Amino acid sequence: MNKNNSIAGNLTLLILMTGFSLFASNKKYVKNADQTLQSIYKLYGVENNLLLRETYPFNAQNKVTYLADSDQASTPNLYTYLWPYSGSLTATVCMYDATNNNKYRAMLDKKVIPGLELYCDSSRRPIAYASYIETATADRFYDDNIWLGIDFTDMYMLSKNKKYLAKALVIWDFILSGNNNVLDGGIFWCEQKKESKHACSNAPASVYALKLFEATNDSAFFYKGLELYNWTIKHLQDTTDYLIYDNINRNGNIDKAKYSYNSGQMINAAALLFKLTGQMEYLQNAQKIAKSAYNRFFTDNKNVGEPDKILKKGDVWFTGVLLRGFIELYEIDKNNTYLKIFKQNLDYAWLHMRTKDGLFNSDWTGKTTDNSNWLLTQFAMVEMYARMSQIKIN
Repeated sequence: MNKNNSIAGNLTLLILMTGFSLFASNKKYVKNADQTLQSIYKLYGVENNLLLRETYPFNAQNKVTYLADSDQASTPNLYTYLWPYSGSLTATVCMYDATNNNKYRAMLDKKVIPGLELYCDSSRRPIAYASYIETATADRFYDDNIWLGIDFTDMYMLSKNKKYLAKALVIWDFILSGNNNVLDGGIFWCEQKKESKHACSNAPASVYALKLFEATNDSAFFYKGLELYNWTIKHLQDTTDYLIYDNINRNGNIDKAKYSYNSGQMINAAALLFKLTGQMEYLQNAQKIAKSAYNRFFTDNKNVGEPDKILKKGDVWFTGVLLRGFIELYEIDKNNTYLKIFKQNLDYAWLHMRTKDGLFNSDWTGKTTDNSNWLLTQFAMVEMYARMSQIKIN
């Protein structure tokens, strides 16, 4: 046999084997995501009800720590608050995107969105989703609504059904109501407590606006997305490592905590701006933030059979939002460093991070377990497996 033909044949075989391996891995991730989604509705679902519990096992005395109103936060509730529930919208949209299977669209239209509408507060203007169901007194958070708006915009881009875009535009009107000249711009965190402007209500609002621009071609959305991106860079980016601080209050005092989702959304926004403008400054900033986020939110690991770098224990949903940024950047620069490690962590998590009920704990090493399993953690895992099922990396 000709030597060149032999080499060519071996290369062809290697390419075919690699392609099959990637296909098998991606198919596995869809299966993982779907299995987890089924476990969620089995264990968190409420009989004869579209709503979900906050934790499993359900604890009627559970009190949350993420609300602005301490009285509301200390009041036990039968159902989950809006933020964890919003994960159902993200997860289902991601599953539809990953599979193009209409069962997820039916699930979205018949279960997820009707349940979400129970949080919709039309008694106050602009209309928005409140932090708890059927109440005109619950706080309304700009960031909670932004995540919903992003999902509805994504679903419109996938389906071209204008009912999803209509919902995204209603939410956008509410987001704009939180944008004023205090601190030279930016969006507040909570409608009822306009005391600070957070990265989590500005970085994703930039992403939201830029996605709306892609959906509508209305330049007003582009310029608002650019404005919010620039505001966040000016007020909340650490110039030493490029990561994003948490918030700035009315007095100009900065809370310098750094959370992975804030940096993830700025990677996402910068990557979108590069895609829309071709200006290198945005790509370079996205790459700088990504490199620092990779170094900060993962830790080196030399244990055989475990990921080379493992995600630090923390809010798993934050990690999922970081992944969104890494994926958006990878689609541009094709640097697979971050996604390869993410893939290792997701593979390891499936074997070591789950409970006997098929739910996920929050420790990526699998060495510790949670007393109860938070709803949003589970939806975040569905999202990550679904998103990674579409990524082709070696």
